[in-house]
Amino acid sequence: MNVQTGAARYAQGQDQEVRGDQITAERYTSREWMEKEFQNLWPKVWHLGAVVAEFEEEGDIVRHNFANESVIMVRQADGSIRAFFNVCPHRGNRVVLGDQGMGERITCAYHGWQFDSSGTLVNVQDPDDFPGGNPCGKVHLTEVRCETWGPFVFWCMDDDVPPLLEWLSPYPEKLAEYGLENWVRVMNLSCDAEFNWKIVRDNFNESYHLPTIHPELATFINDGLPDTEFAMYDSGHNSMWMKGHQATTRQHFEAVPTPLDDIARAWDVDPDEYNGRTEDIREAIIEAKRRLGPERGFTNYDDMTDQQLVDYFHCTMFPNLTLTMSPEQCQILRTEPHPTDPAKCVFQHWCLYPPVEGMETVVTPIGDLPLEHDAEVRHSVYGDGVSLGFVADQDLSIGTSQQQGLNSRGFKGCILTYQEKRIQRFHELLNDMVLGHPTEPQPPIGGES
Repeated sequence: MNVQTGAARYAQGQDQEVRGDQITAERYTSREWMEKEFQNLWPKVWHLGAVVAEFEEEGDIVRHNFANESVIMVRQADGSIRAFFNVCPHRGNRVVLGDQGMGERITCAYHGWQFDSSGTLVNVQDPDDFPGGNPCGKVHLTEVRCETWGPFVFWCMDDDVPPLLEWLSPYPEKLAEYGLENWVRVMNLSCDAEFNWKIVRDNFNESYHLPTIHPELATFINDGLPDTEFAMYDSGHNSMWMKGHQATTRQHFEAVPTPLDDIARAWDVDPDEYNGRTEDIREAIIEAKRRLGPERGFTNYDDMTDQQLVDYFHCTMFPNLTLTMSPEQCQILRTEPHPTDPAKCVFQHWCLYPPVEGMETVVTPIGDLPLEHDAEVRHSVYGDGVSLGFVADQDLSIGTSQQQGLNSRGFKGCILTYQEKRIQRFHELLNDMVLGHPTEPQPPIGGES
């Protein structure tokens, strides 16, 4: 895949060139590739670890297990949050064994070593029995970088990685009008899945699958190729703007389809008035949201552009985090590697919502839930019948069969459309970081260049 032009529409100045590196199966199936990722990729990126709302008091702890590593984030006396490797410097025991904790001391269960919220050792058994004298005040948990953006807490293992806001660029600027700072994480789901973490990343780096995997979305999200705008940023992240509150232009609708008709009625717009011109209902809903939104408690509407009021901004953050924004919901979709098996991963799905005065429940991908922090938290195994959300279930449904197919001798490497160019770039960035060099270019179809 080394063509640079095609039918897909890229934002001006944000259509990055690609080399055409081959994307072959070993990066999804090989333990050698996995080990190189652990060595060269994961220590050198920012990881989303928690939301700020989880840290109410000094000493509140949130643990994030990532592959073979474990990191704890701890609220400090001044309200800031610091992060540490979850390992006791005594003999390597993991200090925090639960997902959350609280208290004045962080205590290792093995020999009772205690650390304060700053990671400093403050109490040990037999303090005078050490060759160098009492270690209290001298020994510390190993700290990792920790920074926040909006409601999110991130950590990073490498001191040379750019600061978080620079790393995330341009998303802090592009998402500023949504007012994410006080949004509430209502849904916090995760599952173990039997496919490589990059399979879902590829999926989120293209919209080519929407008509086949998510046909229901076409009734209220326009997945037509000319109406979708892609972008690839200098930072390595990618994005996609899709028109919402408008049915797909891939087919004709004489009447406003469901559920778009119900969405319109919710904003006092009569969908029957738009029969034969369903594409016009998007502008009517924008006007209605401008007029009715503030009195219904959506104070964040005032700062949003018309596009933000109705459209879907799909942000794929290198390497493994996706944030999908709509005016009333922020979805976080992430895959993380299994500690030892390249054919497995952990999938996570969070949903955040703006606080609206008087609103007690919100519609989530798994049904109505109370508008409160972590109203639904669960971990499952994909395929056990527990939903991760209807659309997420559809995305995950293709993962196992693709992992199986990638093991076939018949797979020679990806053949990509221009609209899948973001996948190409994602893997070329991986090649640069994980391997330190490109791979052989993919031969073009039919010998064209």
